[in-house]
Amino acid sequence: MRAIEIARKLAGLGQSQEACRAYTLSVREEGDPIERMEAAAYILQNGGDYRVSYSCFTGLYNEGCFREDILPLMNAVFYEPNVKQLKSRYERNCKLLGRYPYLFRKDFVPFEELPVQFFPYDDHNGYVPFYRAEGRFGEFVNFGSQVVSRNFFRDLDKPVLARDVFSQYELEYLNDNVRRSEDIGRENHIYLHYSDWGTFCSSLQCLNLRQLLESRKLVFLIEEESEQYPIDFKARFGVDYSGYPVKPISIREVTRLIWHTQLSTHNGGDFFNEVFDGHPNLICLPSVMHSDIVEGISKVKKALDASDSLRTACQSIEWPPYLIEELYHMRDRTDKDVMVAIFMGMEEAMCCTRADSRIAPAVFFQPHFYNIVYSLRVDSANRTVLEAGNYEEIRQSPVFRNFKYIKTFTPMRRFTTSHGATVKFMYEQAQAADDREKGKSKVVVSDAVMERVLNRSFMVDPEDRLYRDGVLIRFEDAKLNPKAAFSALAAFLDLPYTESMTRCTLGGKDFYTDTSVGFDPAAVYRTYDEYVNDDERYFIEYFLRDAYAYYGYEFRYYDGGPVDEARAEELIAGFSTINHYMEETWIKLFLDAEVSQNGKRVEAELEHAVQKKLAHDYVKQFDANRIESAKILLEGLRFVNKNGQPLRMMPMLKPEETLLEQPLYH
Repeated sequence: MRAIEIARKLAGLGQSQEACRAYTLSVREEGDPIERMEAAAYILQNGGDYRVSYSCFTGLYNEGCFREDILPLMNAVFYEPNVKQLKSRYERNCKLLGRYPYLFRKDFVPFEELPVQFFPYDDHNGYVPFYRAEGRFGEFVNFGSQVVSRNFFRDLDKPVLARDVFSQYELEYLNDNVRRSEDIGRENHIYLHYSDWGTFCSSLQCLNLRQLLESRKLVFLIEEESEQYPIDFKARFGVDYSGYPVKPISIREVTRLIWHTQLSTHNGGDFFNEVFDGHPNLICLPSVMHSDIVEGISKVKKALDASDSLRTACQSIEWPPYLIEELYHMRDRTDKDVMVAIFMGMEEAMCCTRADSRIAPAVFFQPHFYNIVYSLRVDSANRTVLEAGNYEEIRQSPVFRNFKYIKTFTPMRRFTTSHGATVKFMYEQAQAADDREKGKSKVVVSDAVMERVLNRSFMVDPEDRLYRDGVLIRFEDAKLNPKAAFSALAAFLDLPYTESMTRCTLGGKDFYTDTSVGFDPAAVYRTYDEYVNDDERYFIEYFLRDAYAYYGYEFRYYDGGPVDEARAEELIAGFSTINHYMEETWIKLFLDAEVSQNGKRVEAELEHAVQKKLAHDYVKQFDANRIESAKILLEGLRFVNKNGQPLRMMPMLKPEETLLEQPLYH
C-alpha cells in the first residue's frame, strides 16, 4: 500500500498525528501533483511540520501547478504575519544608509515595489525569496548562516573588494576582521560592490546594518560604480591616513579561530603546522596539549584576580606590558580573551604576524590529545551511537564557545598507514619510558586496531557549530601536490597563499620533523610492515570501507569479499602483531607485581613466566570486546550522535586542479 493511501485511512480514522507522518512520506515520494498538494494541505492544517508543506507548495508553484491557490496561501500563512517586521527593518536600514557618507546612491525602492519578496522560513534568519518579475520562488537562503563562503582575503595588496555579499554573518565577519584605516596608517575600507540596485534594496528587509555602519569601514559601490575602486580618500574626502601610526593588534581584534583538528594520531598534523607557521596573518603555535592550554588559562586568571594593581599583574605575568594592561582592564573577560593573550605573549607565535596587515590575524590552534578514543553503543532505537570524551571536552570549552568565527580543517592519512605509524610511536614511547629503577611510569600499547575502526571523527553533525564551516584534507594530497592542496586550503580558511607556505618552519625558522621531512613525499608510501599485519589491515579497510570510498582511497588489503561474524572472528584471531606489542608493553606492568606461593615469593624464573602468562591472558581478553564491536558494525555503518541525529561525512577539500603537479593519490 502506498504512503498516501495509508495517510488517507489514518486521516479518516481521526489519527491526525500518524496521518501527518504518512503524508510526509508520501510527499517525499514525489508523486502526482494533486496528491502532493493534498498532503501539503493536510500537514499544514493538522499540526504537522509546516516546513514540509512550505517546501511542497514552493516546489509545486515553480512547476506551474495550482499557482492561483498557492501564492495567496503562502502570502496569508507565511508572509503577511511577518510583513510589518520586514518593512520596519527595511525602512530603518534605508534611513541609516540615507545618512551614510559611503553609499553614493539614495533612490531607495519603495517597499511595496521591491523586486524580491522574502518569505520567512524559520526562526534562524532563513527565508525563501520570491522573484516577482519572474514569478518563481528561489532557493532557501539563511542570512545568518555561520559560514564564510569565499576567499575575501586572497589578495591583501589592495583594500578588500567583495561582490554581492548578502550574508549578515559575512558582512559582520568583514567588518570585524578588516582593521581600521586609522590603525594601519593607510586606506583600508571594505568595498562592497552590488551588481543590481533592486536586489541590494531587497536584501535590506533581512539585514541589520546599524552596528556595521558605526565604524564607517564599509564603502558601497552599486552597479557601474565599481569603476571607482579603490577611492583616493585624501583627494575625495580630504582624509590622509598615512599620517596615522600603526597600532599594535589588540586582544579583542582577534575574533576568528582556525581549528586544526586531530582526527586521530599520526595523520601528518605536524606537517600542516609547519606549513602554516610563519604566516603573516596568523598567530600560530605548533601542536599544544589541550590540558596545558586549560591549565595556562587558569593560572593567568588566578594571577589577574590576585593582582591588586596593574603593576602587580605585570610582575606576575611575563608578557609585553600592553597586553597585560589591556587584559587587566578588560570588562567581562573571557577564557577566549586570556587564551588569545597567552598566544600573543609568545614570541614564537607572533614572530611573523604583521601589525600593519589589512586584516586582524586569526589564531591557528591545534589542541592535542595523547589519543583519541571513541566508544560505541546501541541506543533504544537500535542506532549506533559514537561518543568521544575528547570531542566533548572541546565542544564544551569556553574558549571555543567565545570565538565568533571558526574555520575547521582536519588532515586525514590513509588509515592503515596512520595506524602503523601510531603503533610504532606507542611502542617507542613505551621503550623510552621503561626505566624501573628511576620509577618512571610505564607506557603501554593500546588496542590500536579497534581504536582506529571505532574512531569515525571524520563523521560530523552538520548542525554542530564547530564543524559547520569545516573540511577534511588528505595528507597525501598535501605531500604530493603541495601547491595545489595548500592553495585550496588557504582559500577555504580565507587566507592569502603566501611564500611562507612553501617552507616548513617553526617559529619562523626552517624546521623539519623526524617523521615527515619538509615536503618530502616519502611518508606517503611507508607501510610500517613491522607494526601491522595483513589481517589487521584487512579488518581496518573493511570496517572503514565507506570512508575509503568517500575520500578516494583504493583498497590494498580488503579484497571486496563478504565479511560475516565468522570471518570477523577469523581476522581478530590473526591480530598477532598488535597483540605482540600490547603483551610486550603490558608485561612490564605485571613485572612490578610480586608473585608468591604459600606465603613465599617464587623463584625469579617462575615469577617471570607467571607474569608473562598474565600479560598474555590479559591481552586475549580484548578479543571478546573486539568481536562484540564487530557484530555491531556488521549490522551497518550508520551512525548517530547522542541526540539521535545522523552523522555525515566531513566534506573533502579538493586541490586546485590547475595547480596539480602529480596525479591525485588513490
